[in-house]
Amino acid sequence: MIAKLKGLIDSTGEDWVVIDVNGVGYLVFCSGKTLSKLPGMGQAASLLIETHVREDHIHLYGFADAPERDWFKILTTVQGVGAKVGLAILSALSSDEIVHAIAAQDAKTLTRANGVGPKVANRIVTELKDKAGGLALSSESSEATGTGSSSVSTFGGTLTEAASALVNLGYGRSDALSAVSKANKKLGGNGDLQTLIREALAELSVL
Repeated sequence: MIAKLKGLIDSTGEDWVVIDVNGVGYLVFCSGKTLSKLPGMGQAASLLIETHVREDHIHLYGFADAPERDWFKILTTVQGVGAKVGLAILSALSSDEIVHAIAAQDAKTLTRANGVGPKVANRIVTELKDKAGGLALSSESSEATGTGSSSVSTFGGTLTEAASALVNLGYGRSDALSAVSKANKKLGGNGDLQTLIREALAELSVL
């Protein structure tokens, strides 16, 4: 099972890259975001790999970082979301945008991705609600709480209370979650409820 590739960029396409590893070219399918982070032809690159083995093929899917890879694995557990649709979602939305959409049950945001219609979007927010509804996927939250590269951290306790308070003030749940996440980062993960709400309101004022 291939988990990582490190080699030279041989060629690229709309949704793929060929990485030359000691003379062997590996075709790797990637999101637009990962492709945009790759260096030029002939330069060294490294990708995390998710290997899909089927009866008729072996496909490699590459990711620039662990959070994107983890979300690919989560999204493709949803019925009707194959690898192609998973990459399309990751091309259109950031990890934060995905988790906020799921937490807020905002299916419309997910339809920004090619190939994701209302039915599939609704299925995603419904099936992943238990996995992500009470969680925040955010490098900001990870950095603030010292959880390192872990892509999923608990969005609970004081953070949930702060978000709920903002919703009660009339803000949308998705905006509230985003503002609280950013405020939590600024406070180093140590703010009390009132301070967190005050900082989150400041974040909302600049939106």
